[in-house]
Amino acid sequence: MAQSGVLLTREPAPQAVPVSELPTKVYEAALNTGPGSSCGLATAGFRTAKDLTEEWHQHNYAQYHQAFADRDGSERCRHESQSLAACTAALAQRTQEDSTTKLGQRLQDTHFWKAELQREIEDLTAQTDLLAAQKVRLERALDATEVPYTIATDNLQCRERRQPADLVRDQVETELLKEVELIRNVQELLKRTLMQAVNQMQLNRDHKQICEMDWSDKVETYNIDDKCGRYNNQSTNIQFHPSSSKFEESASTPETWAKFSHDNIYRAERERLASINLRLLIDNILHDTAEDLHLQCAAVDEAFAKRCEEMEDAKHKLEHHLKKTLKEIGDQENNIAALKQAIKDKEAPLKVAQTRLYDRSFRPNVELCRDPAQFRLISEVEELTESIESLKQKLLEAEQSLRNLEDTRMSLEKEIAVKSNSIFIDRQKCMAHRTRYPVVLKLAGYQ
Repeated sequence: MAQSGVLLTREPAPQAVPVSELPTKVYEAALNTGPGSSCGLATAGFRTAKDLTEEWHQHNYAQYHQAFADRDGSERCRHESQSLAACTAALAQRTQEDSTTKLGQRLQDTHFWKAELQREIEDLTAQTDLLAAQKVRLERALDATEVPYTIATDNLQCRERRQPADLVRDQVETELLKEVELIRNVQELLKRTLMQAVNQMQLNRDHKQICEMDWSDKVETYNIDDKCGRYNNQSTNIQFHPSSSKFEESASTPETWAKFSHDNIYRAERERLASINLRLLIDNILHDTAEDLHLQCAAVDEAFAKRCEEMEDAKHKLEHHLKKTLKEIGDQENNIAALKQAIKDKEAPLKVAQTRLYDRSFRPNVELCRDPAQFRLISEVEELTESIESLKQKLLEAEQSLRNLEDTRMSLEKEIAVKSNSIFIDRQKCMAHRTRYPVVLKLAGYQ
């Protein structure tokens, strides 16, 4: 056994028990104890409660043996206890170290999934923000289509005020109807795409919330396991919890635990990729719709320009014909005046000829002769009468021609007014209104 005052650097080895033989028990028969012996009869009353000397020795030997056996058993128990305590201490140390190692591995696994969840949450948040920006572009583009739609419908309503001669279904109206139909289709497409963006953003938020809840659980678990990994035998905040050494029925397995986070990340990744594809789709839709509206606007403007050019040309031709018609009316009026004067000029010769014939009809008797003078006077009257009738007929024709010219003049003036009204509507109303057509950047949702 180590002496006092000597510092032990390791646990002392158990001391060996020296091997010794146990004392042999000797059993001897009592003398003069038979039934025929009279030895001790006189002292029979004094030994009723007393043992023999041999019994006394036997009793002592039994006590010796029992004490030796108890000491030997106690010594064995003590050495076994010391060995068991050393083994259990080593086992407890190894078990604690293994548990600490397992907790460290668990911390690494939890940290990995926590980092993956955090990365996915950040990526999903970034994609949701980008999708929200695309949603704003869609809303701006949808609002911007109201101006072209108002312009197109206003152009159609303004052109309904054209006069019947010009109230035709021309190329301008065809292009305007195409523009209205295109704008309606674009608005419907933008509304559907906007609804898709809203639904996708909601899905992103839902999966982000799921990942955030999983991440929050991972953070809490990481903190708990980190605290558990820091516990040691010298910790002051440890205590007994007998009921904690059983598995909960709702506890997950490592496989289901990893699969749960993996599935959350997979679904979030799927929605993130869907958001990326939807953003690309929105970019293409906004670019294509803005380009289509711009091209249709250019087609309508070109049709307006061509139609205005056609009406200007028609108006110039009508004005040219009106100018010639007015000149012809003036000439015809002069012609009518000349015809009337010519008819009036024939009245005097006719009067002279008729007066001569009338006076010569008073010749007496045989003097009333059909002489050449008489024949000539009669032919002169007939010629003058025929000339007057011809002049009157021509006068009627000239007056009818003048009336036709006047009608043509009125028709030309009315047609010119119609053309002027149509040109005013198309150029001053419609084309001037179309100058407020949104630019491509605004139709694409950038402004």
